[in-house]
Amino acid sequence: MPAKEGPRMNEDIESADVRLIMDDGNNIGVVSVEIAAGLADEAGLDLVEVSPGQTPVCKIMDYGRAKFEAQKKAAKARKKQKTVDIKELKLRPGIEEHDYQVKMRNMVRFIEAGDKVKLTIRFRGREMAHPENGMKLLNRVRDEYTELVKVELNPKMEGRMMTMIVAPANAK
Repeated sequence: MPAKEGPRMNEDIESADVRLIMDDGNNIGVVSVEIAAGLADEAGLDLVEVSPGQTPVCKIMDYGRAKFEAQKKAAKARKKQKTVDIKELKLRPGIEEHDYQVKMRNMVRFIEAGDKVKLTIRFRGREMAHPENGMKLLNRVRDEYTELVKVELNPKMEGRMMTMIVAPANAK
């Protein structure tokens, strides 16, 4: 038989004595599980084990409603949650000025939307002999947009690629 999910309830509580809390929050104290189950049945509610232990703490509550409220609260928290994406912009060490401006406009748009941006410079062939050109380009981005972005990962070389990650400056 598979184990039940969630807390133990009503007849599933194995302890002889429990610390009882009423549905209005009143702490009754330690009583036998039969008395606690009787009080819960009388109120038309469930006896739910809130905290297992030597003397388990049990509360009289409408378990279905409590579970529903918890699901609603979790859904609301998920809805408000903002996911931060990492957008990638690929550059070349010999990028022309207009192409650079277009890429930077895209970067600004991503940053203003609250996303991080990974700037990647790909070196091909003889460009590998001059990685300082890529470093100059990434430093230029950092210096020109210093009030808008903060550098999260400084430029570093990984094989034929140099990468830098920037995040919105106002992000926590």
